[in-house]
Amino acid sequence: MGSVLAASSPSPPVPPPGGSPGGAGLVSVPPGFTMPPVSPVSPTGASTAQASESETSLPNPGAFEECHRKCKEVFPMQMEGVRLTVNKGLSNYFQVNHTVMLSTLGDSSYRFGATYVGTKQTGPAESYPVMVGDMDNSGSLNAQIIHQVTDRIRSKVALQTQQQKFVNWQGDAEFRGEDFTAAVTFGNPDVLVGSGILVAHYLQSITPSLALGGELVYHRRPGEEGTVMSLAGRYTGSNFIATLTLGGAGAHCSYYHKANDQLQLGVEFEASARMQDTSVTFGYQLDLPKANLLFKGSVDSNWVVWVVIVLLLLSLLLVIIHGLLLHLPSCV
Repeated sequence: MGSVLAASSPSPPVPPPGGSPGGAGLVSVPPGFTMPPVSPVSPTGASTAQASESETSLPNPGAFEECHRKCKEVFPMQMEGVRLTVNKGLSNYFQVNHTVMLSTLGDSSYRFGATYVGTKQTGPAESYPVMVGDMDNSGSLNAQIIHQVTDRIRSKVALQTQQQKFVNWQGDAEFRGEDFTAAVTFGNPDVLVGSGILVAHYLQSITPSLALGGELVYHRRPGEEGTVMSLAGRYTGSNFIATLTLGGAGAHCSYYHKANDQLQLGVEFEASARMQDTSVTFGYQLDLPKANLLFKGSVDSNWVVWVVIVLLLLSLLLVIIHGLLLHLPSCV
């Protein structure tokens, strides 16, 4: 089917989001939370030893949850229907948006969202605090607050409601050292019932190109308790990123390749130990800036094909996204 994105006026100068999905998030994550800091520069007049140490220092590897982000950004957004979004910038720090979802599979909906970016600037494209939220026509709310507590510590609080009931909420704290990143997340903690989820991440730069780390997930609820551990490695080349995650829950491998300024490719392999299932997905992104066109597509091992075409009309600030889902026969 398709999706349409329209902006009625220029948005305030908000830096581009970092992921995902990131990663995992309840709403689209605003800029800055997962952007690696710039390596420190030795002051003028420093000794030769200090200059040599600065040249050989390892970079910060970024967040653990971002290891597969570059590959996932290549894949198209999977949706069936039409989406119309109008963004309105009210000031340099505040903007609102209206989103209408017309779906052929589920109920259509309307969402109102707002974004606030504070005045504490920590970089050329980073300002804090950042507050993002949206509410649909049924009263369900998604909200997130991100703040730079110190130069190295960032915190995030996210919550989600389903009409009048709290469904999910979590708190994150992230510490970024010179060559490592450590983070801890608490999800849905309930002291009275004795339930909740605790996630700990650590990612360390071994060389300028190689980073290794691990993830520990602990969950508990009445009658059930468990721990899952995963190890990850990421190698970054001049125009590619290869990442592997292995753990008790399964395996996740991704490869991102930037062929040129217009073409990007991604391959992802996932194996679930619990579901006893594996899948492979190939995706591409082709950018034609002179024609204001962006193509995204993917095909997986189940022969499900997604195709998205983005047309940007600069004069009207109008973006049209057409999505097509094809289920190819199993005999193909």
